[in-house]
Amino acid sequence: MGLVSVAIALKALAVNKLRSLLTMLGIIIGVFTVVVLVSVGKGVENYVTEVFLTAGTNVVFVIPGSLSEQGAAGEVTLGDAQAIGDPFNVPYVEAIVAEVMTRSIALRGSESLEVEMLGIWPDHQVVRGWTVVEGDYITDQDIVNRARVAIIGQGTRAKLFASDEYPIGAFIRLDNKPFEVVGVMEELSAGVFGDFNESVFLPFTTMQDRFVRRKTVSGEYKADAIVVKTTHKDAMPIVQEEIEILLRDRHRISFNEDDDFSVISQADFMSIFNGVTSALTAFLGVVSAISLVVGGIGIMNIMLVSVTERTREIGLRKAIGARQRTILAQFVIEALALSVLGGLIGVILASLGVIGVNQSLDGLNVQVGLDAIFLGVGFCGVVGLVFGFYPALRASRLNPIQALRHE
Repeated sequence: MGLVSVAIALKALAVNKLRSLLTMLGIIIGVFTVVVLVSVGKGVENYVTEVFLTAGTNVVFVIPGSLSEQGAAGEVTLGDAQAIGDPFNVPYVEAIVAEVMTRSIALRGSESLEVEMLGIWPDHQVVRGWTVVEGDYITDQDIVNRARVAIIGQGTRAKLFASDEYPIGAFIRLDNKPFEVVGVMEELSAGVFGDFNESVFLPFTTMQDRFVRRKTVSGEYKADAIVVKTTHKDAMPIVQEEIEILLRDRHRISFNEDDDFSVISQADFMSIFNGVTSALTAFLGVVSAISLVVGGIGIMNIMLVSVTERTREIGLRKAIGARQRTILAQFVIEALALSVLGGLIGVILASLGVIGVNQSLDGLNVQVGLDAIFLGVGFCGVVGLVFGFYPALRASRLNPIQALRHE
């Protein structure tokens, strides 16, 4: 009985191919959107996780200003970094660095490039895990002497030097000041504060005295960020709490005032970004669900039309012994077939769309997961069942005598 009902339902749909395709269009668009959004959303979350993990698994960032709604603007200084690095103030700190950034134009001969300039320390090798693949790193002596030396990123080297040219010992100009290239940084993945491959790395003191010149009233160097590496991952909550206590005391913040700084770990960053992406994905998912509901209304409409067109057929089948449940099953199956077939077409188109996303967005690896497929097709089945049941019930309840008289 079931196979016969399926065969009859599919045959009825095949009679009006164009009408069936147009009816499925809303379902196809809805499933396409749902699958693509769910897949891209997960791809973005994975990408964000990888980005933050490039900074290490036990790194804490201290930045100026509070992230709370009523948070005050503030500043962090080199003195703050040195205080945090004192084990009597904050335990479980392996290494600490202060960073300062600005942008400039790097020149070499006729070649020029806008670069991010970053003031660094020798301990960046420990804290950030950044190493050079050619030449030498910034040294303590460079810090003391405020030396005009620079490490260039891979992108900077590619733009300012020929592929067969050895850059170590060559000079580049930054704000028309000559700097000797002493090292080439390894290829860096995009990190928490951006992609540093098209960058120039200078001694922190050189950056402060020759470019940014940011000091407090008392003469302390200001920093754009303080990066703290803890001895182990489990120590991060303790380190965060101790830093907050220390800096509130150093900045003379009373108990009823908000912090003028923020202490953030990778977990905090990931929570913020994943919350944003999840909320956006959920919102767009609701919009996609509305498209599926509209498609379901289209299925209900066309099934009601079908019931009207086939009234005499229904009456004839009832007259020769077809049961009410058989008629009901036939029309429900037709609605389910329209919905599920539209869902499968939507999944196929979504898979092609994801391939296009991967080719368009470098570094973003999006995969169509089984959960996205089951979500799309499963929801289609529910839509087909819900919106197809009323027309099927109406068909099954037709009076066979009145149906046979229908013109």
